[in-house]
Amino acid sequence: MECHKCGTPIPAGEERSYHDTILCEDCYMDVLSPARACDPWAVRSAGLSARSGDSLEGSAVQQRILSLIQKNNGMSIADLAERLAVKTGDVEREIAALRHMEKVRATLRDGKKIIVPW
Repeated sequence: MECHKCGTPIPAGEERSYHDTILCEDCYMDVLSPARACDPWAVRSAGLSARSGDSLEGSAVQQRILSLIQKNNGMSIADLAERLAVKTGDVEREIAALRHMEKVRATLRDGKKIIVPW
């Protein structure tokens, strides 16, 4: 059996059903808990942490994302996922965290959403 969203083969008994769609565990979690880039409380918490002296360096993946968007003057989420060889949903979660830390933001270029440095 294959995931209807990402096409990954799913071992028997490991499939998840959501609104008549068969999903792998990763896609099921993405559907149940989508990344939220616009979360005022998360932005406030990150700001308070930074002001109190806590490090907001981010994970290794987040550092790679920052490096890529700085070198390329911004990139789409799909391009970032391809360059990092990870799922789009994983990149969206990392972007949401970076957005909360006010390190990246989104802008429109030629009708496409591009992630750029803050």
